[in-house]
Amino acid sequence: MNPVVTVFRRELASYFATPVAYVFIVIFLLLAGALTFYYGGFFERGQADLQPFFIYHPWLYLFLVPAIGMRLWAEERKSGTIELLLTLPITMWQAVLAKFLAAWAFVGIALALTFPIWITVNYLGEPDNGVIVASYLGSLLMAGAFLAIGSCLSAATRNQVVAFILTVVICFLLLMAGFPLVQGFFQSLLPQGAVDAIAGLSLYTHFIAIAKGVVDLRDLIYFALTIGVWLYATAIVIDLKKAD
Repeated sequence: MNPVVTVFRRELASYFATPVAYVFIVIFLLLAGALTFYYGGFFERGQADLQPFFIYHPWLYLFLVPAIGMRLWAEERKSGTIELLLTLPITMWQAVLAKFLAAWAFVGIALALTFPIWITVNYLGEPDNGVIVASYLGSLLMAGAFLAIGSCLSAATRNQVVAFILTVVICFLLLMAGFPLVQGFFQSLLPQGAVDAIAGLSLYTHFIAIAKGVVDLRDLIYFALTIGVWLYATAIVIDLKKAD
């Protein structure tokens, strides 16, 4: 695993080598705070929990996480450094995993910096911290799924804007798959089993289940499979695009 650790450290350090990382973190924290305290009605609800904070995470990630994922491979292909990376004593899978983990760790750092909100709710009341921990876990897993999708689409194109748009579209569809409006539409066209299968693909459904404090093995398997499948697809796409 040494090559993975080496590339992971290099990639993670590269995020903080430019002001972009700090701008991303500041924007993430400002939006998270605004959505929680203003639009989420944190104080008006009169409840000691972080539901107003986590309920907006899918939509917050929908635009911010693809902005991180779009550069994972598109930038490497455009600049030609992907050839240099793949000539290192590292396998394709190790390169894909290392770059993904670095991006995931970066998003995790941004998420961890929201801890003042957690401190605030504990100061104002007595929340169920077990539910909050589960919600943070669900949020991190959902961000990982978004990044894995973004990694694959970034590998498929040299254009970061195209990778961003495609990632947003696919993540949006996977979020909306579990909403009653979408399910109601498919119920008139498909048998109930197919409708349930479509709902089961929803990132939102599995995130909300964990955010309620119930860490079900099925939800963990869903996120693990989603991340694994899209990373596997990333490796295949890079292998096919090496000649381009």
